[in-house]
Amino acid sequence: YLRWSYCNIMQKHKKILFLTLKVFSATGGIEKVCRIVGKALYESEETNVRIFSMYDNEMDADMRYFPASIFKGFNAQKLKFIYFSIKEGIKNDIIILSHINLLPVGYLIKLFSSKTKLLLFAHGIEVWKTLPQWKIKMLKKCDRILAVSNFTKEKLKSVNDIDDKKCVVLNNCLDPFLPKQKSVSNKSVLQKRYGFTDKDFILMTVTRIASDEQYKGHDKVIESMGNIIKEFPYIHYLIVGKYDLPEKTRLDNIIKRYNLQHAVVFTGFVADEELPDHYKLADVFIMPSYGEGFGIAFIEAMYYGLPV
Repeated sequence: YLRWSYCNIMQKHKKILFLTLKVFSATGGIEKVCRIVGKALYESEETNVRIFSMYDNEMDADMRYFPASIFKGFNAQKLKFIYFSIKEGIKNDIIILSHINLLPVGYLIKLFSSKTKLLLFAHGIEVWKTLPQWKIKMLKKCDRILAVSNFTKEKLKSVNDIDDKKCVVLNNCLDPFLPKQKSVSNKSVLQKRYGFTDKDFILMTVTRIASDEQYKGHDKVIESMGNIIKEFPYIHYLIVGKYDLPEKTRLDNIIKRYNLQHAVVFTGFVADEELPDHYKLADVFIMPSYGEGFGIAFIEAMYYGLPV
């Protein structure tokens, strides 16, 4: 999947400008998609690609994915990003937008250069709701909308009246640099770190814990544990990922309410190199989210052999 099937849209030697919000300065699912798409486009012999990022610094570039020479980070200078995106965009055959928040920039490029093809990634929750009419008008100017799942495609069509012919399902895939599975894990080291034993049954969620992303469902897992822990006293819940203080405080209050201080563990940030060991430590991956457009965390868990 490193060379994605854009063949119905792209022809040989097309000039492409890929506009993004963040590629390297964050670790979320959308940023992973941007890195992989950038790599796929760069490796294709049929394209000449440049990548502009609104929020990244140019020093953030990871050259495993593509060379720094095709990447430009604008370090949150939004007006400068918009100006250069439009200036360069009208010279390109294809503009790819990583997120609907970049739609106004793509729309302006399309106004100045009607022959330029405009593609937009639709990741999920941002297109499930009914959009303002001005945004729907801009959306309909896109030549293709690349929905990461069939559910997102159907939701986008039904709530925003988008033509089926414009919508293509392009599933997310695994990062080629995802750490490999280990034949020998550091399970005992992690057990000691988190206070687990061999008889414990461990549920695990890997996600960013943020106050603006409460739809991930980690709070529902904690509440459920409060109801079953008397029957299953060895159950534990390992929450892997960075967290912000407001959300951590909210979850701590739920934990105290159900007297689960001994059973729920927050790891905080875990480096990619340590993730395989964490997956080996757990028994089940769980994330009852109601806002995932695709959910890369699920296929990563399955890659490491963990039931989901």
